[in-house]
Amino acid sequence: MLRQYELVEKVKGYDPDADEALINRAYVFSMKAHGSQTRASGDPYYSHPIEVAGILTDLHLDDETIVTAILHDTIEDTLATPEEIQKHFGDNVARLVDGVTKLSKIEAESESQRAAENLRKFLLAMSDDIRVLLVKLADRLHNMRTLHFIKDEEKRRRIAKETMDIYAPLAERIGMYEFMTEMQTLAFKELEPDAYESITKRLAALHKGGGGDLISRIGRGIKAHLEAHGIPAEVMGREKHPYSIWRKMAERHVSFEQLSDVMAFRCIVGSVEDCYRTLGLIHQRWPVVPGRFKDFISTPKRNGYRSIHTTIIHDEQMRIEIQIRTMEMHAQAEKGLAAHWAYKEGAEIATGDHPWINDLVEILDHAASAEELLEHTRMAMYQDRIFAFTPKGELIQLPKGATPIDFAYAVHTDLGDQTVGAKINGRVMPLRTPLDNGDQVEILASKAQHPQPAWLSYVVTGKARAKIRRWVKSKEREETIALGRKIYDEIVQRLPSPPGWEAVAEALRRLHLPNDEALMEAIALKRIDDGAVMEALSPGSTGKGAKPLPQRTAISIKGLTPGVAFQLAECCHPIPGDRIVGLRREGEGIEVHTIGCESLADGVDADWVDLAWGDESDGGTARLAVIVKNQPGALAVVAGILGSHGANIVSMDQTARDGSFHTFHFDIEVHDLPHLMRILAALRATDMVSTAERL
Repeated sequence: MLRQYELVEKVKGYDPDADEALINRAYVFSMKAHGSQTRASGDPYYSHPIEVAGILTDLHLDDETIVTAILHDTIEDTLATPEEIQKHFGDNVARLVDGVTKLSKIEAESESQRAAENLRKFLLAMSDDIRVLLVKLADRLHNMRTLHFIKDEEKRRRIAKETMDIYAPLAERIGMYEFMTEMQTLAFKELEPDAYESITKRLAALHKGGGGDLISRIGRGIKAHLEAHGIPAEVMGREKHPYSIWRKMAERHVSFEQLSDVMAFRCIVGSVEDCYRTLGLIHQRWPVVPGRFKDFISTPKRNGYRSIHTTIIHDEQMRIEIQIRTMEMHAQAEKGLAAHWAYKEGAEIATGDHPWINDLVEILDHAASAEELLEHTRMAMYQDRIFAFTPKGELIQLPKGATPIDFAYAVHTDLGDQTVGAKINGRVMPLRTPLDNGDQVEILASKAQHPQPAWLSYVVTGKARAKIRRWVKSKEREETIALGRKIYDEIVQRLPSPPGWEAVAEALRRLHLPNDEALMEAIALKRIDDGAVMEALSPGSTGKGAKPLPQRTAISIKGLTPGVAFQLAECCHPIPGDRIVGLRREGEGIEVHTIGCESLADGVDADWVDLAWGDESDGGTARLAVIVKNQPGALAVVAGILGSHGANIVSMDQTARDGSFHTFHFDIEVHDLPHLMRILAALRATDMVSTAERL
């Protein structure tokens, strides 16, 4: 453990103006606050925050950050209060300590919820000052270094998994690859001990098989080749860490022997121009592996990482990865944002240079649950990236598999909401099209558009998914309340007399509901039985001796969106013009069927509701079974009839073939029942069609 004077000397060594007295006070305060507390290793507990501070001195961080590290566990684990921290160490340190403090007192239903709630609070604090993240990462790194002292295997695995899922990706996103690599290695060793041992043994055998100096021999050869052509270079070689190798084996479905590029070399040169000259000399000397070249100098990663990556086949008949960068780029790659941002007089790192942080904070506002937040965060941090461009040349970084919808939300939330189409490299393409590196994307938008629930099936970014889900949930609640009001109006018609506002207020009290909207939502989702609502509004209206109730009137679903407030049954595909009935089950809303649907026999456990389409319906989707002759052009005739009658084909499946005839199922969009009848009549009138029926 670092002694008090050693810690101060380390800070003063890179920052002579650091507040020595502030650090000394923090050291003593932490020792006294933690007192006789010990860690699982048996060491005094205060040794942990001191070691965390030591890790941060290696990053040359400011005195406030070092003091925050020393104090980061005092509020949670000791009797110290936020007011004491503020009094003795100032507002900035108090705010930073509060941001880093673990929220162990949160009562959550599951481990994922607890992890997510920690992350929620942490991201909010991080959005104000990135130093919160640096302290938290150093805290987690030291905890991982001492993880083996914890006797409880389940606890060790939980901590390792949380590190792998959250903290290692966070370290990667701010370019702190040394932190990321060590965290992943330690977590991998705990989570997959057999795989870890196997890979480390094979790496040792590979190194030994090369005469013990294979890496240094290859490095010397690369260095000599570059210097012979006038480029002084520092060449460093290393084996890729075990987790990286294991993940590649899993992703590529290959064995260790097949994974040939397990060595990586870094060529550190004097300038950007030398980087590109070095690339040319290496490609001139050794064969390049196609598809393995990446230029992160011209298009840096979102965390600021810059380097050129290429893979060659070396003289040793093995693939090796080579990274080419300047010393400044190397410092950024190893230490991330901490490499070049110093703090003076309490200055803070702005998050504006790290838009991914703002993306995550925006996700906080839209995530409906703790688990959803965790899911979005993993997506935002954990996927490989691609680069696409706006028509004006602005570079947008996205995860692999991202679509134009993801692109639109990355540019601006409003643009995502209003997306109606997209041009990719000048061509109009489907919104579900995955984007490739270098694509130019133009989003076509309309203020009349809104997010579509179907987008959730193919967007990949947490920001897009959270925004769409929030809109869907808001729309669902809005329309559920509207549907509940329609049912409420029908319920009121069955009462002896219309209730006044006093009766409604009394009914809400009796039903233990806070307001009118909660009542309507409960009615629509059948959380409250109709009879209970009637009794609450008019006591005695349903009891013995009550007056006969009038006939129930059909409830109009006009103005409500299928798939939001109600569901159109897949078994009978009701369309406007059909006589319809709704099955209302608790918590599920209403499922709409045609009056003759055979599936209604399964609805004995549901409340039946008479429904009506209302005027000016938006149409619906009908399913047809069409048997056509096995002749050239038969399908074209069917498609022509559908098109000439204004019916759009949503989907088509061939379900049977028996030589002379083929059976197809068509899902088509129609205006109403008369429109469908005209289409069926036209199909039956052509010689190419044997039969045409509605399913």
